[in-house]
Amino acid sequence: MSMFTVMSRRGALALIASLAIAGSVASCSGNTTAQGGAEAAGSSSAQSAKKVGLQIFAANSLEKALPEVQALYTEQTGVTFADTQFKASGDLVEQMRAGAQVDALITASKGTMDDAVEADLVDESTREDMFVNDLVIVKAEGSDLAISSIEDVANLDGKIAVGDAATVPAGKYANQALASAGLYTNAEGADGEYAASIADKVALADKVGTAAKYVSTGDCAAGFVYSSDIYRYDGIEEAFVCPDDSHKPIVYPGAVSATSENAEEAAKFLEFCLTNKDAQKIWAKYGFELSE
Repeated sequence: MSMFTVMSRRGALALIASLAIAGSVASCSGNTTAQGGAEAAGSSSAQSAKKVGLQIFAANSLEKALPEVQALYTEQTGVTFADTQFKASGDLVEQMRAGAQVDALITASKGTMDDAVEADLVDESTREDMFVNDLVIVKAEGSDLAISSIEDVANLDGKIAVGDAATVPAGKYANQALASAGLYTNAEGADGEYAASIADKVALADKVGTAAKYVSTGDCAAGFVYSSDIYRYDGIEEAFVCPDDSHKPIVYPGAVSATSENAEEAAKFLEFCLTNKDAQKIWAKYGFELSE
C-alpha cells in the first residue's frame, strides 16, 4: 500500500469525523437554526460581492460617458465605484507614482500608458486599446469664424487654446497637428516651439476641458479638443476636423493597476466597457468609437 493511499484514507477519516461532529452540533441547535445560518452565509456572500468599490482613474475627456457606463455596470452586477478621478492623463499617472490606490487606469494616449507600464504601475498583460477619437478645432457656438485648414489658425484674430503637452494628451496631438502645418517645431508634439505667427496667441490649458471653456467663454477664438468634447461642453461647436495624418492616432488604452486589490473585478469591468451592447451605445452617444 502506498504512502499516498494511507494518507488519503487518513485524510478521509479525519474529514468524516469532522463532519460528524459538525452534524451533531448542528442537530443540537435545531434544523431551523442551521438553515438560517446557511441563508445568512449566502446573503453575506452576496453582500460582500456587492461591496466591491472600484477606484477608476480616467482621462478627463471620459467625464461624461464613463459615469453612465459605471451606473449600467452597477445595475447589472451590484459592483459599485469609488469617486472616479477624471484628470489629465499625465496627472493621473503622477498620482499613481505617488502611491494613489487605483484599480484601473484609462488614459487618452498610448504614451501616458507607456509611462505607467514602465513605472510598473499597471499590469501590462491586462493592457488593451479601448477607444479612438478625433482631434478637432472648435469655435464658440454661433460664431461665424471659418477655418478650412490647420494653417488658418495663424490668421485668427484672437487666441488659440491648446492643452499643455506636458500632461494633456490632447495638447500633444494639437502640437503634432500644428507641426504638420509648420506651426510647431517638434513633430512629436512636445519640447518644441510655436512658430512666430502663433507664439503670442497660444493659451495653454491644464486639461482639455479648460481649453473648451476658454473657447466657450470667448477668451480664445478657437481651440484644439477631441470630437467627444463637443458632446461634453456647452458653448462650442466644430470648426474643422484635423486630418488623421496630421497627428498620431488618438487611442485610449486601459489597464488594471498593478496594486489593485480587486484586479479580477477591475478586469471584468474593462471587458464590460468593450463588449456590452448598451455600454457601446453610451460611448457612441459621446463620440467615442471602439478601437479595432
